[in-house]
Amino acid sequence: MSKITDLLGASAEHLLNHTCKTISKDNIITPSVNFIDQTFAYSNRSPQVLRSLQQLYGNGRLANTGYMSILPVDQGIEHSAGASFAPNPIYFDSENIVKLAHEGGCNAVASTYGVLASVARKYAHKIPFIVKINHNEFISYPDKFDQIMFGTVEDAWNMGAVAVGATIYFGSSESNRQIVEVAKAFERAHELGMATILWCYTRNSAFKKDGVDYHTAADLSAQANHLGVTIQADIIKQKMSDKNGGYLAVGHGKTHPKVYSELTTDHPIDLCRYQVANCYMGKIGLINSGGESKGDSDLAEAVTTAVINKRGGGQGLISGRKAFQKPMKEGVELLNTIQDVYLDQTITLA
Repeated sequence: MSKITDLLGASAEHLLNHTCKTISKDNIITPSVNFIDQTFAYSNRSPQVLRSLQQLYGNGRLANTGYMSILPVDQGIEHSAGASFAPNPIYFDSENIVKLAHEGGCNAVASTYGVLASVARKYAHKIPFIVKINHNEFISYPDKFDQIMFGTVEDAWNMGAVAVGATIYFGSSESNRQIVEVAKAFERAHELGMATILWCYTRNSAFKKDGVDYHTAADLSAQANHLGVTIQADIIKQKMSDKNGGYLAVGHGKTHPKVYSELTTDHPIDLCRYQVANCYMGKIGLINSGGESKGDSDLAEAVTTAVINKRGGGQGLISGRKAFQKPMKEGVELLNTIQDVYLDQTITLA
């Protein structure tokens, strides 16, 4: 706890002693050892899907806590392999990606068909695989906000994957097609007994207004979450919210004054709580992304994000670049420090 407090620095008091007075913690499904029984046992998920979910929640240093630590490395496609791996070239070797997740005590590793297929027989039985089935690639010009399928759900199942992951760019002109494609893919994954994870990102140039980027606004990102759970994602991945008022600024779509006067404040934990509320009050777990690597501040930023997520009612972090864009020993330390936030029982729901 002293290490966590030191890393939080001046924000320690603001984050560790905050009480959420918007949406009560009594309304939130609290992550616990019984989470799967509590939330999925009476759903339409099959016994095979329940088994896959248990494999995810039951692995790594956070095993059977209801919390999750995932290493995601699919940035080589969208951000380019050079931009992603030049800071630490050992990760051009796909095995090192899986090795980092395994040695870092993660619940699972999320990566591309190619990365996971290349080491499937060596690692699929050692750490749960999450195959990312669609991607946006930026070698085509001009750039566009689109996600295209890179393989089939059957391919993921054949390599021993426990789950599939996908991204939808909600708000983009291509989102309707993406919603249909991913919904069908998730249905097939559930038929085969795999769990599903959705990267619920907003994308539209109109979401930038008067010099302010509202893509991470709590009201817009939370609605993306709500659409994600509607197509039966078992876990939602979302960026940490750092502002609110996206609907109001953009002037499109529907919202309600109470979203801003009663259900949220400008406190980051309250903004995260609203994201969790839109995941059926936590019945579907919210994991926040760790964001880009900024160097020396990575560890402090990762711990800050983890504290906000945990106290807001989320279920964990999915942190990639902060871990793999540095020497493996330091990457393992960063992942373990994030996990320590969720293992520390004195850090509770706000």
